[in-house]
This record gives sequence, structure tokens and C-alpha cells, in this order.
Amino acid sequence: MPTITLNRKVLEKAIGKALPEEELKERISMLGTDLESVTKDEIVVEIFPNRPDLLSDPGFARAFKSFLGVETGLKQYKVEKPKHKMVIDPSVKDVRPWSACAIVTGLKLDDEKIREIIQIQEKLHVTFGRNRKKVAIGIYPLEKITMPITFKALPPQQISFRPLESTKEMTAKEILETHPTGKEYAHLLAGKTRYPLFVDAKDKILSLPPIINSYDVGKVTEKTTTVFIECSGSAYDAQAKCLNMIVCALADMGGQIHAMDIEAYGKKLVSPDLTPSEQLIDIAYVNKILGLDLKEKDVKELLARMGYGYEKGKALVPAYRADILHPLDLVEDIAIAYGFENFTEELPQVATIGEEHKENVLKRNVGEILAGLGFLECAPTILTSKETQNTKMLAKESLIELSNSVNQEYDVLPAWGIPTLVELFQRNRQYEYPQFLFTMLPTFAKGQTETGIAETQKLVVGVADEKADYTKARQVLDYLMRMVGKEITIEKTEHPSFIPGRVAKILVGKKEAGLIGELHPQVLENWQLIMPVAVFELDINLLF
Repeated sequence: MPTITLNRKVLEKAIGKALPEEELKERISMLGTDLESVTKDEIVVEIFPNRPDLLSDPGFARAFKSFLGVETGLKQYKVEKPKHKMVIDPSVKDVRPWSACAIVTGLKLDDEKIREIIQIQEKLHVTFGRNRKKVAIGIYPLEKITMPITFKALPPQQISFRPLESTKEMTAKEILETHPTGKEYAHLLAGKTRYPLFVDAKDKILSLPPIINSYDVGKVTEKTTTVFIECSGSAYDAQAKCLNMIVCALADMGGQIHAMDIEAYGKKLVSPDLTPSEQLIDIAYVNKILGLDLKEKDVKELLARMGYGYEKGKALVPAYRADILHPLDLVEDIAIAYGFENFTEELPQVATIGEEHKENVLKRNVGEILAGLGFLECAPTILTSKETQNTKMLAKESLIELSNSVNQEYDVLPAWGIPTLVELFQRNRQYEYPQFLFTMLPTFAKGQTETGIAETQKLVVGVADEKADYTKARQVLDYLMRMVGKEITIEKTEHPSFIPGRVAKILVGKKEAGLIGELHPQVLENWQLIMPVAVFELDINLLF
């Protein structure tokens, strides 16, 4: 988890008093963060991933002041009406299609404030921005920019400018191949025929996102009083939320926020929008979860301690909060404000006898039986790819994609488990045969649940050997079912991943529980496997 280094004097000035060291340590820990160290000059705090708004000195000070009761409630930020605009050109649609932006005036920067700006930019890049893939941030001195600004894409051979930390002008190709920052983030533009650029009205390049700013226009100094901020990426909501965190932090430094008009794909937007969102508060639900007897007045006060507003049964969530997705998130903040140290321990007025969950017992028994047959259990990663799930398997399974995946190798949830086991065989080609592997993993499909996604536990068993065939897999399945005392039915079926006539579906009662068969030669070739592979997949939940 990321850590931030806070200037202790700046924090104490923000909260209006110097706290004794022991109280400072205790209160910071109770805020829902993890204190790393405290010295007379610095405080190092570990911030949990759900609170990116705390990844800056002003953001942390704002939350800490509210938590201490110094300045509670929803903080209002004034946003001046737009006087400038940014145009998002259609050329970036297939590269990096969106950007949110704003202007902040009236800044009085010194070494400390510049350090704070650099820190929030770096920390948000790594965490909320997913190493710049989800969001990339640019902050520029406005006095060097001629409005309006255009966000467009050009072929790399047409791009040339002097990047930060360079002594000369470089082409886009040179930046990605030789510049330290360019080499680190070059993969984000891999395969693109056009690269995104921010340029001003004089066609002066501001930056090559998500790589690096221009030396001429993209460097903030102590003389800078007005900045232009942009957050670019593929999902406007994410960029807007990140922008809100930054402009509110700069406003807390003494700046004034100015909105900008955005013209994009025939639409007109105004950025930033700091209107708080609303979340219903069910006080009975809060009390049920926390075991308390809070009244509406109590809930309102506790929400104010965490920086929320409250009106007519609704919490007003600050525009810089990215973690409030469910009523339970508000309950957690109410518990933090109430104080975990204030909860009273109580023994339940019931007598129960603890026992291991039946599903875990079954899983352990299955694992022991298969281990007795010479199988080795594996623990693969859950996330996978479309190529693994479908392309290499000749399949057409319906897959659930991640909205903000880190890379293309892990961008979907598995719809079935056999491809994951086959991938393990592929990764173990250098070892001697026969190979006997099994794994237990969750698979996912759309379903009638709170999230709209249903999870199913699967057992996947496979044999890779020159003698591996349907009969071998069937022998293992029949023995396993006999040992766990379950009856199954086998019915002939067809599946593109398997050899015709050597594949069947497994039924538990009248419900389809899985597949068993011998992989098709084309699948083996796709995975570069030199031995036949026989596998079966079984829904563990249906064995109860």
C-alpha cells in the first residue's frame, strides 16, 4: 500500500494546534490509516487503497481536521464559471479518448507546496491511475499556454519536442526508446499508430500523455501562480474523480478553482463538477450492522466527522471521494467516527458449537483423494484473458470483462476452469511426463445477485501423458465420486475444445455439473502441448 510523507508543521498548522505525539499517533491510526513513523518534522502514513483522496498533504489534513472535530461537515469549494475551453479531437478516440480538466489560480508556491503537488501526482498515478493506464495527470503553468487547448492524436513520426529531464528536443520514438520515463511507460502506447498530445492554440506541445510533459510548458516552479490541470484516460468518470481530488487539494493550498468547457464528440461538458452525490442512509441498517442504537441526530454528527453532509435521510458525499459505492461504505465511516475504541465487547447470549464449513470439508477430502492418486494441486491466478478462455480453446464462452484491467493478460474473469489448467500444463512443458494436476477455482457468469455476477466453485482435474485419453479421465472421476459418496450421470455431448466422440457432460441429478473429455489436437497445438491431455471440470457446489 502507498505511503505519504506529511510535513508535521504544515499538518499542525492546518488543524490549528500541535497535538502531543501519543495523541497524534492514536488519532491517525483511528482515522482508518496506518501510521508508519513520526518525527519532529515528518509523519509517514500508509493509506489504504480505498482512500486515494488522502494521498496528499491537503487531502489528509482536510480529513484529519474533520475527524478531530475542528472543521466538520461537507466542505464547500467555489468553482468559477468557465472562461476557457479544451477540445477533444476525434483522433484520440481509439487511443486515449477522454480528459477532464480545470484551472486553478492564486497559488503561492514554495518548495514545500511544490513537493506536495509532486507527491499527489505521483501517488495518484500509481494507485488510482493504475500506473497511468487508467488515469494520467498533467499539471502545467498556465502563463506559458495560449488558449484554447486541444487534445488530439498524431502519427509518432510527426511528434517532436523537448521532454522534461532532457537537454534536447526528441522525437516520440526517441522518447519511448531512450528517455527513462519514456521507456518505463512505453508499453501504454504499444501498438498504437497515433499518439495522444495536448497542444495549445499555437500548436505548442504541452505533453505526450501518459508518458511525459514538455520541458517548455510542463514544469511548475515557485513563480507559477496559475496552473492548468488535465487527467486523461479511457473513462471520463474516473478522470473527473481524479481531477476533483487534485483541484480540491490545490484549493486547500489557497488556490481558486475555475471550470473549463470541454467539447468532445459533439457533446459539451463542464469540468470540474464538485456537486456532492447523494446516498440514502437507513439508520436501522446502520444500527443492525454496528450493534448500536444511534438516532438520526447521532448519525448526522458522525457523518459530519467524516466530511459528509446530511439532508433528509441522505448522506451528501464529497465529489473527491471515490470509495463510496455501497451503503456499507458509509456504515464503515460512521464506525470510524464513532470510534472503534468505544465499542463495548459483549458475549453473545447463545450457545453454539463451532464446526468446519461443509464445503471446506469436501474440498479437503477431494484434495486428499486426488493427492493419493498422484495428482499435484496448483493455485493459479483467478484473472485470465480472452485468448486463454476462448481463442486457444476454440470456444465462445460469454466472458465478464474488467472495466480497468492492468494489462491484456488479465482482463477477464474465468467463465470455466479447464483453460486455466491447460495453461498450467503449457507452462510446465519443460518437466517430465506424465503430469497429473488439479485445481479448485471460482468461475463467473451473469446472475441474479446483488452485483449481477454469480460465482461458482469448480474442481478441474487433468492428465497430460502419451497415454492420456477419455477413459483415463473417466476412471479418475468415477473413483473420486465413489470415494465422496456421490452419484453422477454421464451424457454424450459436443464441444469445440474436445475431440468429437470423446467428450461428455457430467450431471448431478438433472443439473449439468461439468465436462469431461480429451482435448482437440488443434487446442493442443494452440497451447504448444506435445502430449495428449484428458480433463474434467466439476461444479463443487452441486455435490452438496
